[in-house]
Amino acid sequence: MSENLTISVTEESPSVQAHLAMLQDVIQRMASNSSSCKSWCITLVSAVLVIVADKGKPDYAWIALLPAVIFACSDAYYFALEKGFRETYNKFIEKLHSKSLISSDLYAIKPQGEMSKHQIDAIKSISIWGFYIPLVLMTYITKTISIG
Repeated sequence: MSENLTISVTEESPSVQAHLAMLQDVIQRMASNSSSCKSWCITLVSAVLVIVADKGKPDYAWIALLPAVIFACSDAYYFALEKGFRETYNKFIEKLHSKSLISSDLYAIKPQGEMSKHQIDAIKSISIWGFYIPLVLMTYITKTISIG
């Protein structure tokens, strides 16, 4: 079968259902990874601040910013991938309804769109900066008020 031939499948087709299920699983995994980034970040930042407070070395509180920055970047990356896979899912559905699917559409599971645009959108998202900016501010407040 040629790559450019339009194929005739319906929404109930097992191959279509399997493809959609795989895309949904990938999207769910990216969302789960994003959630895990936030959980691990809170855990590590808290642990660093507790150790710094216990040792009485307030200048080392800035070390807590390192996991915040690393996890913010990872979180934005997973969020960008999730956006790309959502775009893939939506384009697949559009092609399915317009009966313009080609055989390679059923076998390609990769994020659609420009990943650099998705990453910029992810960084601008409130789910990223709305979590990590307050965490950085709380680290600063903890360093200046509580620790010294």
